[in-house]
Amino acid sequence: MFAALGDETRLRLVMRLSRCEPLSIRELARGTEMTRQAVTKHLHVLARAGLAGSKRTGREQLWSLDQRRLEEARLFLDRVARQWEERLGNLKAMLEGENS
Repeated sequence: MFAALGDETRLRLVMRLSRCEPLSIRELARGTEMTRQAVTKHLHVLARAGLAGSKRTGREQLWSLDQRRLEEARLFLDRVARQWEERLGNLKAMLEGENS
C-alpha cells in the first residue's frame, strides 16, 4: 500500500479522487500532461494495493478511492508517529539527565 502511495503521480491521483465523486480516466487525465494510458496504469497499481476501484457506467469506467484502506494507512502512520515521539521523548529525558 505504501509503495503505491509513494509515487508522486499516484499520490496526485489519490488527491484528485479524494476531493469529489468518482471520476473517469478521461477526467483524471484532463489538465495534466499524462496520457489516459498512463493514468490507467497508475490506477491499476492503486487498485492492486486495495486503494482504488472502478465501476463501469455505460462506456466509461469511474474510479473512486477505498476510504477504508486510506484510513488503515492513516492509523498505521499515527501509531508509528506516536512510537517515534515516545522514543524521542525518552532520548531527550536521558540526555537531559546526563547533563544534570
